[in-house]
Amino acid sequence: MSGLERLHDGYVAERRSRVLAHQLAEVMPQAVSVLDVGCGDGSLARRLSALRPDLVIRGTDVLLRPDAQIEVVEYDGLHLPENDEAVDVVLMVDTVHHSADPGQLLSEARRVARNHLIIKDHLRNGLLAQETLRFMDRVGNARHGVALPYTYWSEAEWREQWTEHALNIEVFRSNLRLYPRPFNLFFDRGLHFLTRLGLG
Repeated sequence: MSGLERLHDGYVAERRSRVLAHQLAEVMPQAVSVLDVGCGDGSLARRLSALRPDLVIRGTDVLLRPDAQIEVVEYDGLHLPENDEAVDVVLMVDTVHHSADPGQLLSEARRVARNHLIIKDHLRNGLLAQETLRFMDRVGNARHGVALPYTYWSEAEWREQWTEHALNIEVFRSNLRLYPRPFNLFFDRGLHFLTRLGLG
């Protein structure tokens, strides 16, 4: 692990996970079943469960990690191994932009969800946004073997996708304050969003 990766894990990733868990807890409906798509090691889902014990969360990922902290089943990155309307909420945290076909993954998430999709992802908005997001992805994910297609959408492109998939915006936040100072000056700045989408 490089010095930059150690800095990320020790100083940046911990705060990001903690803040994001609180944000998710605020927008998650009450007493629902949740499928966390692209859950990684399940640590974020575990934090969310501690804040919201009314939730029943399980995960799915293309990479099964031996240290997973929740129940995780494997999927191929495009087709979810779930029946139609299998869970109340499909949660995808920094998952869609890793897919080989983001539109297909959104279709699958909509098929599996009964009521809501909750998505945290990136916005390709502003000066050097693409370059900044690529750098963040490499530092946070490359060593774990995560696919890095670097497919980042602008806010307008996201909204077009949601309209195409008949998803209604119920909550949209783009000032998440995930990073500590001084990293926030470079890595927050409107590059992230969290949304709760209803099925239209």
